[in-house]
Amino acid sequence: MALEWVVLGYAAAAEAVMVLLLTVPGLGPLRKGLVAVIRNLLKPFLSIVPFCLFLFMDIYWKYENRPSCASDSCTPTEHLRHQKSIMKSQRNMLLIVSALVFYWLLYSVTHLVVKIDQLNSRVEKLKNRE
Repeated sequence: MALEWVVLGYAAAAEAVMVLLLTVPGLGPLRKGLVAVIRNLLKPFLSIVPFCLFLFMDIYWKYENRPSCASDSCTPTEHLRHQKSIMKSQRNMLLIVSALVFYWLLYSVTHLVVKIDQLNSRVEKLKNRE
């Protein structure tokens, strides 16, 4: 089960790096190639959405079927194990949300950069016409 979280973490990190590279000023000559690469990667990265939903359902199922640890009914070891399980679930949920947010940001920023490039080319054509 840990491999799934590693894959999701690497995907979220890759999305974050791509968003960072798109938004850093001063990468003029590299930006066109970077946008082309990122636009080609957006469709494969869309598979993160159902993957995150699957992992969310896994967390929810584990939460619903987790044995409850009332105040006096469990030993300190069981109580510690219960708390660790809750912490891991919260960490994994944060990873799911961050992967989805980074994908949305990557899609939005890429769309805006492409739109800005198109508008700049239209302005240049109109300037050359006059």
